Formats: sequence, C-alpha cells, structure tokens
Amino acid sequence: GENGLLCCWLPEALGGPGADLLFDFIVSEELGRAGATGPGFPLHSVIVAPYLAAHGTPALQQALLPAMVAGEKIAAIAMTEPGTGSDVAAIRTQARREGDHYVLNGQKTFITNGHNADIVVVACKTDPDKGAHGVSLLVVERGMEGFSRGRNLRKIGQHAQDTAELFFDNVRVPASHLLGEEGQGFRYLMQKLAQERLLVSVQCQARAEAALAWTVDYVKERKAFRQRVADFQNTRFKLAAVATDIAAGRAYCDQLIAQHLAGELDAVGAAAGKLWHSELLGRVTDECLQLFGGYGYMHEYPIARAFTDARIERIYAGTSEIMKEIVARDLLDDRKMP
Repeated sequence: GENGLLCCWLPEALGGPGADLLFDFIVSEELGRAGATGPGFPLHSVIVAPYLAAHGTPALQQALLPAMVAGEKIAAIAMTEPGTGSDVAAIRTQARREGDHYVLNGQKTFITNGHNADIVVVACKTDPDKGAHGVSLLVVERGMEGFSRGRNLRKIGQHAQDTAELFFDNVRVPASHLLGEEGQGFRYLMQKLAQERLLVSVQCQARAEAALAWTVDYVKERKAFRQRVADFQNTRFKLAAVATDIAAGRAYCDQLIAQHLAGELDAVGAAAGKLWHSELLGRVTDECLQLFGGYGYMHEYPIARAFTDARIERIYAGTSEIMKEIVARDLLDDRKMP
C-alpha cells in the first residue's frame, strides 16, 4: 500500500491513484516473474475491490476502499463451499433479513487471503428457493460476532498464500453491507468473472516466462557427461518448443488485455484465455523441471515451487473442464449465425 501497488485502477474519488487497470496487471506480472505466488495482492486489487466500487453504497465505499488502497485492510471473496465447487448457484450459505440486518449462516472453503482478510465479500442465498436468482453478496468485516476462521489449509503448492475455511454462525451483517440489489449476486459474479479469468492468464503467462528464464540460466551452467546440459540437442529442442509456446502465449495475453481495456472481452473469450494460459503454464513448468533433473525436484530451486504452484491454475477461477464447456457451448449455439 505504501508503494502505491494496490488497486491502481481505483479513481481518486474512491481513494485510489486514478491510474489504469493495466498497472494492476503489471504488478501481477512482476509478482509472477519473481516467483512470488503467495501474496494475494491481485485478488485484493483486481477481483474484490471492483465489487465494492461497482455495487457498494457510497458510505461503504468510503469506509473500505481507501483502506484497501493503503493496505490497511486486506480483502477476500468467499464463493466456494465444501459441496459446491464451481457451481455457485448451488451454494448453501444463507442470509435471512431481520430488520436492518441480515443473519448469515454457513461455511466457505479454499478462500484465498482467508486468514488475513479484514473484509470478505460473501456469496450467500437470501432466497434459497430461487436458485441462482436468490444469490446475494454481503460484506463481512473482521470482528463481526459469529464470524470465525478455521485452519490454514495445507496445499501442495502456493504455500506462502493463506487459504482458509470460513464459518458464519448467526453473523449479524448490516443491511448497508449488501452489495447492489438482493438476488443479483450471481449476475454480479458472472459480470466480474471475465476479469478474474484474465488475471489468471496474465499471471500464468508471466510465470511461464520466468520458468523459461530460470531454465536457460541453469542449463548453460550445469555440466553432464563433460558438456553443458545446454549443448545436448534434446535440451535445445525442448527449449525452442517452450520458447515458441510462450511467445504465442504472450501475443494471446496482450490481445486479451487490450480487449478487456477496450470493454470488448466477453465471458467466452476470457474462458478460452484462462484455459489456454493455465494449460500453458502446466506444460512449461513440467518441461523445464525435467531439464533441471534431480535438482528440479528440490524446493530450493524456484522451478520446483513453480511446478507445484502451477497446478491450481487449472482448477480455481473455473476448472479447465468448465472453461471448455463455456467455449464449446458458444460454438454450438444454434442462435449464432455461421
């Protein structure tokens, strides 16, 4: 926050620097290149803050957004539940209106920034009988009675990132903490998912580029059978294939960013990009780790951490299978003209 790296896109009226979303993407890229997958800055800035800016009341915005820009308050978003996965419409966390408050009950899991968060945007059902049309978004703050956190979940990767279970036991949330309108939460989530999935593309592309750079440095120094690993034809062919794949990914990523900044990136385009870049990172880290040999399996080397960190990219923000379904459904839509 002190360095002006949070919520760069927020206008000055909301406490932000009034820059461009591109600045936030650059921060995400540089974190990726440094192998710093732990800090949840991008989620805080690019995913959570937009919900408050778009749908919070003026009073709520002024109370929370300047503190988020300054880094005084950390934000998270709680959608996933133990039994729902990617199916947001099936969430069971409920909020019942009582006067000027909502009474919130339920639990969430796999919540990034969950332990450190001062602000949590919670997806819940305010009308359980309406399915997706009964979903609303409530802002829960640290210290609200009945809001508790479970264990810090042990993951195979991204160990520096806190990922928690959250519990809501009759939490009284002021009605003024409702984002937008009741029953519109699912629509708000779908509107912002394209930006979230683009963020995944940006991070994956930068981390793939970093993995290649580390590998090139390593094979030029490492000796095997009286020559550099870089001198083996297999190594050169593998590096050439990876570099070409990454170059294509960079062009694709830049195109997606340009479309989004112009307001032209739709859900299908973002899903396709998220699918491609998350799969790219998986391929690249696997190939690069192999060139490190046994040292690639050691956590002292950044490629080992990059390999395990990469696996989640094909799961969160929508699995690769869900991304394929979105793209295929659009392709097969009979309402579209050939």
